[in-house]
Parts: sequence; structure tokens; C-alpha cells
Amino acid sequence: MTDDDMTPLDPNFGERFDRQPRPACQLYIVSPPAFTPTFADTLKAALDGGPVAAFQLRLKNVSDDAILRACEALLPVCNAADVAFILNDRADLAAKAGADGVHLGQGDGSIADARKLLGPDAQIGRTCHDSRHLAMEAGEQGADYVAFGAFHDTTTKPSHYRPTPDILTWWTTISQLPCVAIGGIFPENAAPIVAAGADFIAVVRAVWDHPDGAGAGVAAFGKVLNWG
Repeated sequence: MTDDDMTPLDPNFGERFDRQPRPACQLYIVSPPAFTPTFADTLKAALDGGPVAAFQLRLKNVSDDAILRACEALLPVCNAADVAFILNDRADLAAKAGADGVHLGQGDGSIADARKLLGPDAQIGRTCHDSRHLAMEAGEQGADYVAFGAFHDTTTKPSHYRPTPDILTWWTTISQLPCVAIGGIFPENAAPIVAAGADFIAVVRAVWDHPDGAGAGVAAFGKVLNWG
């Protein structure tokens, strides 16, 4: 089955059902594409800016040793702040580094294999683009969360997929599995995504490119996430 085989999503789907209460939407921050020697300090500043649930290290086109060195530098920062440390793509390196979990793209191996490497307590996420079918498949395969996106234009990881917030409402109506919204999310455009039911919003440039620093970038989400 593919999404083409499924009934088109009704924008008012969620209004027809009693949705179960869920925790408030949380912030999930993803690393910039390059790791620098000073980034551990930058990450600490970000985590000091407000409540962050998870940090994902996403480095492309670098050696395994470089990824492991970055993990070694950044894991203690996340542990000290009680923030989950997720490694992108590589379950094998996540296991070696002692990460809290791994985020798998559609071509990054099976959830079952990742679970064998990382154990029952690891957080394993799966990219599902704009696909209800892929999300249901990930849930059936044992993912701990599903990720939809890109919701907006993004230069971090350009994508032709453009889900609408309705998919978040649909997912949180039919499943208790958490969902992550990603792609070009900033404080000024996050409200409809949060209102639609995202359990987490994953952000990149909004934090690292903030003119007043990474801590201010995190703090800027306080209003839309109702930090009080």
C-alpha cells in the first residue's frame, strides 16, 4: 500500500474523534551540518536557553572517527542537561558512542536491526516525509517516534515533500506514538504545527543562526510552546 491507495486526508479528520490527552509539544534541536571545536560550548548555551527534549547530531560526509569524536564531546553536555542525545543515520555508531538513540531515514537500515544494536530502551525515530503509509509502517516496525516534513522551505536539508499540519492531527488521533515535525520551522511559523498536534518540533537554523546566539534561539520558542 502507498499513500496513493489511501483515502485523501480530510482536513477536519481530528474534529470527528475524541483525541487522547498528550504532553505539551516539546523542542527537539538538530545540529548544524558542521562540527567545530567550539560547538560544545554553543550547544551548552542552547540548552541553557530553555527546555529542550532532545538533540540530534546530524553530520554528513565526514568520517566515522569524526562522528565519534563529536559524540564524545557533546554527549556529556546533553547528559548534564538531561537532554536525549540522538545520532542521525548510523545505529552502529550510536551504539559505539553510547547515544540515547538513532534517527533513521528511509534508506538507513531497518528499525529491527537498530533495536538489536541499541537495545529496548533506545529511542529510534524514522523519517516519514509526508506519508501516512510510511508512518504506520514505522509504528508497526517498532519505531519510538515518526517524523514528518519538510513543512516549510529549508536550506538545511532541501526536500520536495510538503506535508500540511493536517497529517499531524490525523496521526495524533489514530496513534499514541509521538510525532516530530521538521523543516523550516521558526517561532513565527510554528503555531499552526503545534496546534495541529506535533509532539515535538525539530529546529535547526532558528537556533544556530539566531542573531543573539543559540540560547536566544531556543528561548524564542518559549511563547509558542507555552513555557510560561
